[in-house]
Amino acid sequence: MTAQVLDRTLSSFRIGDPNGAYPIFDATGSTIAPGRWNTPGTPVIYTSEHYSTAVLEKLVHGSGRLPPNQHYVQVTIPRGLTYEVFSTAAMAGWDSMPAVASKEFGEAWCLQKRSALLIVPSVVARLDQNIIINPAHPDFPSITVSLHQPVYWDKRLFGS
Repeated sequence: MTAQVLDRTLSSFRIGDPNGAYPIFDATGSTIAPGRWNTPGTPVIYTSEHYSTAVLEKLVHGSGRLPPNQHYVQVTIPRGLTYEVFSTAAMAGWDSMPAVASKEFGEAWCLQKRSALLIVPSVVARLDQNIIINPAHPDFPSITVSLHQPVYWDKRLFGS
């Protein structure tokens, strides 16, 4: 896959606890509990293209429990940054568990600094995308983040 250059500004969303051990927009958590696209040695920041997808991702990774004190930030990614779009056709089993192939792909992408962003499909919301950000990429400092705002969970999501 070849890196491309954004011709417009993108937004994405990330949810976390502002009083947690790490800031919401931080890669430390991905080194402690790696996701589908990274290993402990490749810190990345997982974001979602839509707020609703960020909520679904938080719920699926929380095993259906209501996460306390969750807030969201909106991430602004300026035009001119490089990105790579992952092709599901290029890798059978990208969505399987354990996520060996996708972790290897993400680790290579991150360590080679091929682009600032890796756009991948969401497993929980297949038509939506997650945007993985490489904080080690030289263009990372041009990405900005809003002030955090509370997430209001609808209790019906939890059978209440």
